[in-house]
Amino acid sequence: MRVLVTGGAGFIGSHLCRRLLEQGDEVYCLDIFYSSARRNIADLENDPHFHFLEQDIEEPIDLKVDRIYNMACPASPVHYQRDPVKTARTSVLGAINMLELAKRNNCRILQTSTSEIYGNPLTHPQKESYWGNVNTIGLRSCYDEGKRMSETLFFDYHRQYGVDIRVVRIFNTYGPYMAENDGRVVSNFIVQALRGDDITIYGDGSQTRSFCYVDDTVEALMRMMEGDYIGPVNIGNPDERTVKELAEKIVEMTSSSSKIVYKGLPSDDPVRRKPDISLAKEKLHWQPVVPLETGLRNTIEYFKKTI
Repeated sequence: MRVLVTGGAGFIGSHLCRRLLEQGDEVYCLDIFYSSARRNIADLENDPHFHFLEQDIEEPIDLKVDRIYNMACPASPVHYQRDPVKTARTSVLGAINMLELAKRNNCRILQTSTSEIYGNPLTHPQKESYWGNVNTIGLRSCYDEGKRMSETLFFDYHRQYGVDIRVVRIFNTYGPYMAENDGRVVSNFIVQALRGDDITIYGDGSQTRSFCYVDDTVEALMRMMEGDYIGPVNIGNPDERTVKELAEKIVEMTSSSSKIVYKGLPSDDPVRRKPDISLAKEKLHWQPVVPLETGLRNTIEYFKKTI
C-alpha cells in the first residue's frame, strides 16, 4: 500500500514508518522537524520505498495514497506551549487537510488523538466514554482542545461525507528516538541520570502515569488501521506507576549518582493517568507485552549513544 505518515520523523512516527516499510508498504513521511529530528529517519532515507516530504500539515497536499496516519503535532508541553497558536492550527487545519485528502482518495485515515483529551480526569481509570475535565483556557489547552477538535472533525467528516476513519487515544509512550529535550518524564529522568544531574520531579512525585513502550503502541496503531472498529480506542499501558517510583527505578538502572529534587507542579498537570484498555483488548485483541524494565533498558541504551 501507499501510506502517508504525517509527523513521520517524530518519535512514534519514525517507528511506525519502519514497521510499514518492513511489511512492504510504500511510505510517504511528511514532517517539518518542528519537534522532531532528521536523525530519526536518517537510516530510512536510502530506502527506495521511503519518500520524505518536507511540508507543513497546515498546507493542503495532493498525493495518491491508500492509508493516512495523521500524527503531526508537537506532543510534549515544552514543544506545544512554545507556539500555542501553531499547535492549535496544526491540530485543526492539519486534520481538515488530511481528511480532505482522505475524501479525495477515498482512503482510510487514522487520527492519533491523546489521553490529554481527558484533561485532569475525575474518573479513574479513563474509559473512552468519559468526556473529560478540561480547562479550555489553560496553558495546555492549545494541545488538549486542539486534539478534541480534531476528534470532532474526524467524526463529522465520517458522518457527513462517509470518510473511512479510525481514532485512537495514545497514553504515555516511551522508547528510543524520544527527544532529549522534550520535557517528557521518561526522557527527562534518563538524560538527567546519565549526566549525573539532579532528577527533577514536579510536585511530590505521588502523581501517577502509565508507560507504554513504543513497539506496543505501534502494533496497536497498525491493528487499529486494519480493523473494523472506528473508535475512539485507548492505547496505553494500564500498569500505573508513581513518578517518584519511575525516578528511583531509572537512578537504579543507570547506577547514577543523581539526587531527586522536587519543584512545583505545573498548571493543569493531571494527578492520575491510567487507561482502561478493555476496548482495545476486545476490538484489537491487543494489550502491551513489553515490561517497563525492558523498555527502560532499551531507552537508556539509546540515550547513552545520543547525548
